[in-house]
Parts: sequence; C-alpha cells; structure tokens
Amino acid sequence: MRHGHIRHGSLQFWPRKKASKILPRVNWNSISVKYIGLLGFIGYKVGMASAYVKDNTPNSLTKGKKITIPVTIMEFPTIKILSVRFYKDNKLIGEILNQNLDKELKRKIKLYKKIKPVNFYEDKEKYNDLRVVIYSQVKKTGIKKTPDIVEIGLSGTIEEKLNFVKDNISKEITINNFLNKEFLKQGLVDVRGVTKGKGFQGSTKRFGLNLQAHKTEKGIRGPGSGGPWHPARVEFTQPMAGQMGYFTRVIYNNKIIFIGSIKEEDINFKEGFKNFGKIKNDYALIYGSVQGPAKRQLIITVSSRPSKNQIKKNYEFLELR
Repeated sequence: MRHGHIRHGSLQFWPRKKASKILPRVNWNSISVKYIGLLGFIGYKVGMASAYVKDNTPNSLTKGKKITIPVTIMEFPTIKILSVRFYKDNKLIGEILNQNLDKELKRKIKLYKKIKPVNFYEDKEKYNDLRVVIYSQVKKTGIKKTPDIVEIGLSGTIEEKLNFVKDNISKEITINNFLNKEFLKQGLVDVRGVTKGKGFQGSTKRFGLNLQAHKTEKGIRGPGSGGPWHPARVEFTQPMAGQMGYFTRVIYNNKIIFIGSIKEEDINFKEGFKNFGKIKNDYALIYGSVQGPAKRQLIITVSSRPSKNQIKKNYEFLELR
C-alpha cells in the first residue's frame, strides 16, 4: 500500500514571494546583552568547508577526540558609521550624517539631501533611543565596490550609546570589536539574510509532494484533489507552483568555532574558494550551514534566544580541510 506524507512548506511563510531587499530589517528591541556596543555586523559568505577540531564539549561522546565538522566561512571587512538615527517611542525623529565619510563614497551611493537637524549633545530629552546606520568597506574584498548599508542597534543606556557613537564615528570597526570577550563566553549568533533564488518551480519541487501514479491523466508532478467542490474556490493552503528561494530567513543559535585574521592565520586554499576567490580580511568559522550562495551579504546578530545545548558546545579549531 502506498502511503502519502504531509507536504513540506510552512504556512507561516506566506506569501512566498521574492524578498524586497537583500539585507533584512531586524527588531533590535528583542535583543538584549550585558556589554556595550553594536548588536549586529555585516559579513559575506565565502562557502563551506570541513574543519578539523578537538571536541572539548562536556559529556560529549567524542570528548577529547579530534573530529571533522562542517563549517561555513564568512569574511568580515571593516565597517564605518554613515549616520546616527534618533527615535522617540520607536518613531524616527531625526538623523545626523557623519561628516568624515570616505571621499569615494558619494560616487557609490546616494547620500541624504534633507535630514532633520537634531543635536544629540543638547536635545537629549527629545529622544529615548538611537541607532547607527553603517556601511561595509567591501572594497577591501574581491567581491565588489559598492558598500552595503544597514541600520544596526546599540546596547546600553542612552549615555553609553552616545559615548559609543562619539568614540567610533570616525573609526573603522572590526569584527573583533563586535565579537568581544563577553560575547565569546556564549559564542552564538543569529544569521539573517536571503536564501538562494531558484526561480519559478513546480509544486513537487517547491513543496515536496509525492509523485502521482503513472496512469494519472492530469499530470504526475502535481497535486491531486484540490479540496472541496463546494464552496468552489482554490484555498491558499494548496501547494501550487511559484517562486522558490530568494526568501528572507533567520537561522538561530549558530556556534562560532573560530575567529581569525588572514594576516595571522591564512586559511586560503592555493586556488582560492570556489565562486569567491581569496579571503583578504578578518573571517569567522560558523558551525553548520547558513543561507545564501557565495558572496551573499548577511547580517549576524547577537543571539536573541540562546540555547543551552548550543552554548555548551566547545570546539578547538586545528585546521581547515
């Protein structure tokens, strides 16, 4: 007897259409940390590899042994602050543009023409939150020249956020400034970004339907009964052909295995990484896979709902294979 199975594809993701922008927005109010600084960072996916590590996880079956695990490599060029945004009860009330921007930046992006004047040194009572708009210095990589721009939240009190902006508004911020010692005690990040685009696909590939019997007259790679006759309509829950991939997704609680600089520890292969080339900046190895193809820009954020099982994982990186 032939048994069917429930079709794939969560109904929580609807409508299944292409993402409107490649770097998604983040609810920064849902993330809370103890240290002061940025809550997110822009990185670029290099690809996947196998990492040879020593397992130091307590109570693990392979504790003390050297094992091979799958990792995703991400490159992190430095970022700089483009502007500072001020909010009152989650509503944007003003923005200040950084006056010490890169000279060639005006040729790469469109800068703001009209910005509401807010003096964050004097008008502290007019706002209760502030965030920074940052841009990646992707010109330092071999990917492209146009920087990616995204708004990043800050942790701490208003005074601490202001001091962070004053100290870093004209500096290059590295991944080590984001993944500091306090963060590494937990070592978890959420990866936000857009998945690989696969274009227009049929219902079998899109939702994992079973193939129909070979004598079916209305097509083999499609759904069977579409539902009730009365009331006569096509439910949105029916698996139908359409856009597959290029969706905004979040992968929670990714374990950081290793953070390094290419100047100190070169992990480049002789021929470079497939579809990417060679890493030229700081990088990180993340356990498992993340969404998107090579060169895809992603936002990594501090974990919003850390898992104890993920936190206790402890791997000592030895080499890349």
